[in-house]
Amino acid sequence: MTQQDFGRVAVLFGGTSAEREVSLVSGQAVLSALQQAGVNAEAFDPATRNISEIKAYDRAFIVLHGRGGEDGTMQGALELLGVPYTGSGVLASALGMDKTRTKQLWLGCGLPTPPYARLNANTHFAQVVADLGLPLMVKPAREGSSIGMRKVETLEDLQPAYAFAAQYDSEIIAEKWVTGKEYTIVLLGEKALPVIRLQPHQSHGFYDFDAKYKANDTQYLCPCGLSVEDEQALQTLALQAFDKVGAKGWGRIDAMRDEQGNFWLLEVNTVPGMTDHSLVPMAARAAGLSFQQLVLSILSQTA
Repeated sequence: MTQQDFGRVAVLFGGTSAEREVSLVSGQAVLSALQQAGVNAEAFDPATRNISEIKAYDRAFIVLHGRGGEDGTMQGALELLGVPYTGSGVLASALGMDKTRTKQLWLGCGLPTPPYARLNANTHFAQVVADLGLPLMVKPAREGSSIGMRKVETLEDLQPAYAFAAQYDSEIIAEKWVTGKEYTIVLLGEKALPVIRLQPHQSHGFYDFDAKYKANDTQYLCPCGLSVEDEQALQTLALQAFDKVGAKGWGRIDAMRDEQGNFWLLEVNTVPGMTDHSLVPMAARAAGLSFQQLVLSILSQTA
């Protein structure tokens, strides 16, 4: 497709989720790249405009992170309005946004993901620790960008971590901590791009919001340090995990490798970040794609 073939493109970013500020940065980067490529692209913030106005556009590039944009609701609205859009459809978006259901699906398909427990105000926290051990990762099931997440190292820390996460969502999970190295695998079309190893500074404890978007001491290793065979195995696992959720177009799978060499799937991101700290542009560069080529490739999948 030529740039003219795309017609009038709405770049959807901003929104009303807890990830609004990240989305504003991601969306502006995508918008600028499309405009510089000669695409007739315009900003569209659903927080300030009526979604029915999207009918004036030929297609939509979704760069909305979190609920209201990444969870299937915007995808459903666009389908009702007859506007083609980037990325995954309604069901895959909704599943991918819900860490609990994603894990249930992966477990049902025989894919490796760390054991977990669902938490609520009446949970017997000592039993959770007895079942899963320590440390634990407590996280809202339907937030991204590590918002609301805490590492729990003692039983006494579990209830406060739950209360902290519950500020962001009513669905909370505690996940068995995997000691090892963290990786991310970017999917573009039918391919997995070069794997990136994430190495936050020890002061962060894990790859949290600050390590993702603010810190300058987080290391991103690509080549990731895995052998060719192990990297291919991880890419294949990521493609399987992405496919089982029903995701398509582009996205990201986060995974761990434990000290015994086993890979564990953490979560899927169906609208990953596109900021200057983000992993999708980084993996694309490693694959020989400029940021402009990356966004054009994603947009072309709406045809």
